[in-house]
Amino acid sequence: MDWGMKNRLSVLMPQGRCFFMPIDHGYFLGPTRGLEKPGETIRPLLPYFDALFCTRGVLRAAIDPAQGKPIILRVSGCTSTIGKDLANEELTTSIEDIIRLNVSAVGVSVFIGSEYEKQTLANLARMVNQCEDYGIPVMAVTAVGKELDKRDARYLGLCCRICAELGAKVVKTYWCDKDFEKVIQGCPVPVVMAGGPKCNSELDVFEFVCDGMQKGAVGINLGRNVWQHPHPIPMARALQAIVHEQATVREAQAIFNDTK
Repeated sequence: MDWGMKNRLSVLMPQGRCFFMPIDHGYFLGPTRGLEKPGETIRPLLPYFDALFCTRGVLRAAIDPAQGKPIILRVSGCTSTIGKDLANEELTTSIEDIIRLNVSAVGVSVFIGSEYEKQTLANLARMVNQCEDYGIPVMAVTAVGKELDKRDARYLGLCCRICAELGAKVVKTYWCDKDFEKVIQGCPVPVVMAGGPKCNSELDVFEFVCDGMQKGAVGINLGRNVWQHPHPIPMARALQAIVHEQATVREAQAIFNDTK
């Protein structure tokens, strides 16, 4: 691995751990509660996360270039929640624009098991081929669309391994409550946990994040469970403590309560 690739990964994952903040939801959801003004949403959260995951449109229109956080650029899309199938994605961003924006990594969704499996895996492989020439890491996002019943260890392990085999340097996937360690053990590159739909309480979030970190995940990519929470700053601080300070569920809850 070349110096530039290693450097970008070290910035994204200080000491090998990471808290990514996704605000890319509008690329398929449109206006999203809490992201009406993305720049204002993330401003008070900046001290707590390690990198921002967003589209080039929001990056250029709403994110201060001096904000100081590394950017993971969403580079797949072209579908919506009112369309026929969320899995029917294409690549949206050229390598020239990726370089022009000076991002630290890019993110591509894959929909394994869907009608568009080959297409989305080809998107991932194509982006890896282009980004390797410039030392830019690619994060594969193992999306499942509306088929949430697929989130078991066997399926997620299959997805993560295929993404790693195609050259992803990081894989974002869902946590599962049974055999999640097998997902991690079968993937030769770092695995980051997605948040998915908003949880019922902060305790639910702390519990699955702690469990996943203990079983080998290197970090989290959580958005709605932070910026849609009534107390986003305490949530971000508590999650930062779990990821970077190895806080327990009880300690995270105490941090949340104290910060609130």
